[in-house]
This record gives sequence, C-alpha cells and structure tokens, in this order.
Amino acid sequence: MLMRKKKVIRCIIAFTVLVTGILVFFLLNIGIGSVKISLSEIIGSIFLKGNDQVTDTILWDIRLPRSICVFILGGALALSGYLLQTFFRNPIAGPFVLGISSGAKMCVALVMVFLMSRSFKTNSFTLVIAAFVGSLISMGLVLLMTGKIKSMAMLVVCGVMIGYICSAITELVVTFASDADIVNLHNWSRGSFSGSDWNGVRIVFVFVLISFILTFLLSKPLDAFLLGDSHARSMGVNIRALRVGIVLLSSILSACIVAFAGPISFVGIAAPHLMRKLFNTNKPIIMIPGSFLGGSLFCLVCDLIARNILAPSELNISTVTAIFGAPIVIYILFDKKKHN
Repeated sequence: MLMRKKKVIRCIIAFTVLVTGILVFFLLNIGIGSVKISLSEIIGSIFLKGNDQVTDTILWDIRLPRSICVFILGGALALSGYLLQTFFRNPIAGPFVLGISSGAKMCVALVMVFLMSRSFKTNSFTLVIAAFVGSLISMGLVLLMTGKIKSMAMLVVCGVMIGYICSAITELVVTFASDADIVNLHNWSRGSFSGSDWNGVRIVFVFVLISFILTFLLSKPLDAFLLGDSHARSMGVNIRALRVGIVLLSSILSACIVAFAGPISFVGIAAPHLMRKLFNTNKPIIMIPGSFLGGSLFCLVCDLIARNILAPSELNISTVTAIFGAPIVIYILFDKKKHN
C-alpha cells in the first residue's frame, strides 16, 4: 500500500514537472526571437488582440501556430516511438531508426514534386495521406524482415538501410523540382517547423487527437502485450488486431510529423526512454500521456535552440534533436548490454 502511494505521488510530481516545463518553454518559444515579446505583451496580444499590429502579426501568424505544432507533433513523434518500442519490445525502435519516417518522406516528396510539376497545389490532407502510405510501405518492409531476422540488432540495421534507400530516392526526386521549390523541399526534407500555419494546426490537431485517444484506449491490452503473447491471449487480447492497431496508429502519427515538419530524428527513441526513467514504470496508462508530454517538451526545447542559437540563421531541428538524442540512444545500448 505504501509503495503504491509512493508511485502515485511520483507520477503526480512527474506530470507536474512536465506540464510546468511545457508551459515555460511554450512561452519562451513565442516570446524569444529576432523580436522579443514580453510576457505582458503576450498576454495583451492574446486577450486584447489588436493593441499592437506588429506584435499581433508576429505572435498570431508566426510564433503561436509554430509553437502549437511543435507541441502537438513533438508529442505525436514520442508516442509513435513508444508504440514501436512496445510492438518490437526493443528500446531503440523508433520511426526514424526503422526507416518509417524516411518512407513517409519519400512518398511526400514524390507527391509534392509530381503535383508541383503539373501546376497542382498540394494540401495538408494530401500530404498526410502520402506520408501515411509511405509509413505503411516502410513498416511493411520492416515487418517482413522481422519474420526472417531474429536478432533485434540486425533488424535495426535493416531499418537504417531502408531509411538510407528511401532518403536516396527522396534526394533524387528533389532534384527534379523547379528552382523555385527546390529550396523549400530541401529544407523540409531535413526537418523544420518553420512552415507551420493555422491550417496545419487544425489538421494535425484532429489526426493526433484521434490517434492519442485510440492509443489510450489500448492501454489495458498493451499492458498485457508487454508481458508476452501467451499472457495477453490468456487475458482475452486479440494479438493480431492489437498489432494491426499499433502499426496503423504509429504510421498515422509518423505521417503527421513528416507531412508537416519533415523527418525529425531521435525524439521517438529518446523521449519514451526518458519518461520511463522519470516515472520509473513502463505501464501504458502512464507512459502514453507521459511520452506525449515528454516529446512535446523535448521538441519545444530543441526548437527554441534551433531558432535562436545562430540567429538570424535557423538550424534544422533534426540537428539539435540529434545532438541531445544520440547520446541517450548510446546510453540505452550500453545500459542494455550491461544488463544482458
């Protein structure tokens, strides 16, 4: 009883820390930049819109939609990573490492270049569908290899190779884009939230919210699944349906991220691992919201650094997430080896 009480208190403290951190860095993201906006100006612009035209434009047209997208998509990326880690029972499984993000990126690039070359405009829904198809293709290849390869280390290597192949095709496709579009395509292909707008916010909010709710509803079956297939079956879990659900949900989440921000590395691996350490549990009912909030905070911090460390130039967010995320992945590998 005492141990359970301590766990509850720890979870409450952890969630409080995450929510506080998100609020702080969200405000920093919309306040810090080439033009500084004070807290009083932010509050005034949000609740008394129209007081200052320049401040309102910067806040409402650029920084607010971008920061909201970072929050939503950062959480979606971490949640996708948690689902893949649960599916493969491997702590370094993630949409970037397994090549799923690269497959989504490849299909989005194909659609964008194909439609642009014929003077068609791509909308957000089209890009999400294209990314979803690409995610499923890459995920299908990974699952095909799962039946042939028993070593998880080799599976990760194969995923990386799939990622390289998809990235090579993407780079080839980008070269066929017009000069006017090639810069934007190239920047998008390296990962960036710079193109975020309110239309994108609405689309990702709907897709990610539905995916989050469905994932949370799978908390109990996922809990049984973590204890092994035989245990899950004894608890009445339909393993086949659960696996299909995990694949579809992780693919939708990955698709949203790639369609709106391009491929972003290491967040899907690092954030769930950090949340396991923070909460000291792998219970899905805790880890699902925990991973989402952790990924949001991770990306808010990284995007703030990416925008400001070399201002007025902006780094691609994948550069920053790799700097922070890669050491965590190395630590996971060494920690796993130590416990084997």
